[in-house]
Amino acid sequence: MRLHLNKPGIRALGVAESFKQGRKSSVLAGVVMRSDFVIDGVAIGKTSVGGDDATSSIVSLYRRLKRNDVNMIFVSGAILSLYNIVDVDELSRKSRLPVLCLTYKETSGIEGSIRRHFAGTAGKKLDAYRKLGRRRGVLLRSGHKVYVRTSGLEPSVLKPVLDAFTIQGSIPEPVRVAKLMARASLLNRS
Repeated sequence: MRLHLNKPGIRALGVAESFKQGRKSSVLAGVVMRSDFVIDGVAIGKTSVGGDDATSSIVSLYRRLKRNDVNMIFVSGAILSLYNIVDVDELSRKSRLPVLCLTYKETSGIEGSIRRHFAGTAGKKLDAYRKLGRRRGVLLRSGHKVYVRTSGLEPSVLKPVLDAFTIQGSIPEPVRVAKLMARASLLNRS
């Protein structure tokens, strides 16, 4: 897909979640934002805590928006709601959009945590986690680093895309606003 980053109308769907321990589902929020930081779409959904439906939940959220002008999807993390793992390639294939799953700290991985939380049944989760592959560190114009797993996006476009949607720090604005919405929606459900 060819992206014209100099156009103010390029749009990203930022997706983030918020959950409380002990609940069966988490709040999934999506924000459609133009590269000039105008918000022109929002959606709220859910995904299961500890489940295997993160990918289908994000696809459902995207489809409910009924938007054919979204150019890419940013997801805050490839592992949501206590090990509900996003299949980045499947999300890209089903949405027909480039996908960027973002994390903000360098880590050595979570295989040990998966084994502890899913003792005896960790095989499927470990396979899904390993399928994610390695993250790529990207130093942003802001001077902060973000770690990314992508599908459907040329590596040469990765940094310009992230810089276009990041005002400060390491969190692109569509994801930052989606995080705020998810948290607010979760608090309203309490």
